[in-house]
Amino acid sequence: MSDCCKNKSESKKRKFDFILWGALTPVVISYFAFLFFPEQISSVASLEAFSQSVFELMNKMAWGLVIGIVFVGILAKIPRELVIAALGKGGTFSGILRATGAGVMLDMCSHGILLVGMKLYERGASLGQVMAFLIASPWNSISLTLILWALVGFWWMLAFLILSVLIAIVSGVIFDKLVKRGTLPANPNKVDIPKGYKFWHELWKTMRTANYYPTSILNTLWHGIKGSRMILKWIFFGIILASAIRTFLPPESFETLFGPTLAGLGLTLVVATIMEVCSEGSTPIAADILTRASAPGNSFAFLMTGVSTDYTEMLAIKETTKSWKIAFFLPLVTLPQVIAIAIAINFLG
Repeated sequence: MSDCCKNKSESKKRKFDFILWGALTPVVISYFAFLFFPEQISSVASLEAFSQSVFELMNKMAWGLVIGIVFVGILAKIPRELVIAALGKGGTFSGILRATGAGVMLDMCSHGILLVGMKLYERGASLGQVMAFLIASPWNSISLTLILWALVGFWWMLAFLILSVLIAIVSGVIFDKLVKRGTLPANPNKVDIPKGYKFWHELWKTMRTANYYPTSILNTLWHGIKGSRMILKWIFFGIILASAIRTFLPPESFETLFGPTLAGLGLTLVVATIMEVCSEGSTPIAADILTRASAPGNSFAFLMTGVSTDYTEMLAIKETTKSWKIAFFLPLVTLPQVIAIAIAINFLG
């Protein structure tokens, strides 16, 4: 490599990420200010409210983000053929079903799911599979489904679960068809499975030959952190924006306005869009909308709109796919389904 090329390469590596550090710095300062200096910041009400919001959001998201980073590190070590074999062939209905099932079963918060979903795209999953995985996941983890059951009852929980899975499958199929038609770009990371590839044999071989020494585990974690950086910066950005909104626009003000009307549904969609609420936070709010406002359709819309119009998710999708078009097609495909189902639930409920 010539000296010129080396200089360009080194310059690129040293490029400062203003968004990452610009978002991470106030998050860290606010978190530790609320943790160690609560009395000092209590003299300024808005500063205390902002710091408390950052503190609460980070605590709620932390476990999901850690698990997500771990999965990203593990996925980076697993052969791409093995990942795609587990998800099934891209562009097929069975592949969509597998991705949807993985999204439902993987027990982590929506932000951890986002990290894994973007890594699946990098490993070669089809656009439809990635979208089905993301749409099915945000509140459909086993633990949150049980929490929703406790808050709204078994039948409403089951109805929400089935309907969200349906939206995930339909959306996945639509995205794959849009790719086939050339409306959206295909995943350039596509991997073709060799003929005669045996999934279980390769899985056992990978597990048997893996290095489980502490240094290897730490290396995997480090790869997970590096692989998650471009998504983490938008999550930190979302925490700042959400905390600012919570500081000056408390969600309690809207509780009485979430009635089962078109206006109430519209307000629900707006609030769910501008509020960066992790899945743990959205579940109790959605339960309040159902039980206190008697608007089950709005409750479902609040849960689903968080993924359909979430700005953190859209920014992360654009960052990973390098396509604003794909990012904007997420709400274009999912939001009409959510609105139609929410209206029907309000009418029938």
